[in-house]
Amino acid sequence: MKAVILTGGRASKLDPFTATRPAVMINFSGRYILENIVEQLRAAGIVDIVLVVGHERDKVMDHFKGGAEQGVNITYAIQDEPVGIGDAVLHMKEKVLRGEYFMLVYGDTVTSSNIYNSTINSFNSFRLPIASVCLTPATEQYGNIFMDQEMNILRIIEKPQEEGLGNYVLAGAFILPSVYFDLLEKNGCIMEKALEALIEDQGLKASIWEEDWVDVGYPWDILRGNKMIMDSWEHAFISKKAQLMGDVSIQGSVVIADDVTVEKGTLIKGPCSIGPGSFIGHNALIREYTSIGANSEIGFGVELKNCVLFGRSKVGRLSFVGDSVIGEGVYIGSGTMTVNGRLDGGTISVKTNGIDMDTGLHKIGSFIGDGAMVGSGNTLAAGCVIQPEERIPHHFTFPKQGEL
Repeated sequence: MKAVILTGGRASKLDPFTATRPAVMINFSGRYILENIVEQLRAAGIVDIVLVVGHERDKVMDHFKGGAEQGVNITYAIQDEPVGIGDAVLHMKEKVLRGEYFMLVYGDTVTSSNIYNSTINSFNSFRLPIASVCLTPATEQYGNIFMDQEMNILRIIEKPQEEGLGNYVLAGAFILPSVYFDLLEKNGCIMEKALEALIEDQGLKASIWEEDWVDVGYPWDILRGNKMIMDSWEHAFISKKAQLMGDVSIQGSVVIADDVTVEKGTLIKGPCSIGPGSFIGHNALIREYTSIGANSEIGFGVELKNCVLFGRSKVGRLSFVGDSVIGEGVYIGSGTMTVNGRLDGGTISVKTNGIDMDTGLHKIGSFIGDGAMVGSGNTLAAGCVIQPEERIPHHFTFPKQGEL
């Protein structure tokens, strides 16, 4: 069975991070989202994988190439214009033989363990088309499904405007017959309509996923996904090529990769991960759910808490970065503070894709795009968004502006 992974959408609600990469190349807990998906598919016995690529596709193709490093065979289908999921799926029509089933995977979902094993087991039991479904607290952002006691899906409503229509949502993993391509063409490349037609034609069974699941649709979902993955860790790992310089204290499930240097006086509290080639300065505090990407530099006395740094970033001495996501190649000057809460205790809003969104969360810091520079001495408001390559000047009080 082939697996088809959709990776080409623009995912503008994930800006500032998807302005410069596809969502599947977001990196937390030491891995890209797509790396995690490919590894789970391989573990489920699927080694023939097609990636439908579009936006910033070179970043996917340059990293994964033919899949040899991941132990799979990867080929590509190119979607030049991001005109919807249905169109992306149709790019696969010539790669699936008539009469075959294929697995369809949405590339922006993350699970705590292997959802594809579960989906395949359901298919082997029913020998009918399968849609993996799960429970989620907020259902209005997803395809709601209705099913009977025999696990037959009866109806699908894509992103309903009304609340409380269904308890289960589509979880982003399907096993579908080749005839589904014909149904897509007949229904204007609209996924939910084609699925409804499949229900009428062959039936569609639900495979219930009962473990943790995150759809990475907004910047703060990166923090949710990172926490979910790290919560599944049971052991620490410290590379023999890492250097811990003297009095370094480590607690919990901490992953430290090759060629990391940690200076004395530092406290690292897991779960957290430090990517290869990174440097942690004296007396730093690395707190729970921190993911530091490769070749990052963390200065003296810095505190990091529940944050994701994609890699090649520098955080200057005596700074605090909490509940934040920091893109690749970001510079944060000394003494910079990310405020991560409101004085009135209310939930924090973030402007994404031009719209102010209430995150429903009480702890949110900053979201900083690739290559941005934040000068020394700045205080960043809770929920602020800094675009890629943006420059925030040093904050100083003397001389006053205009005196020189």
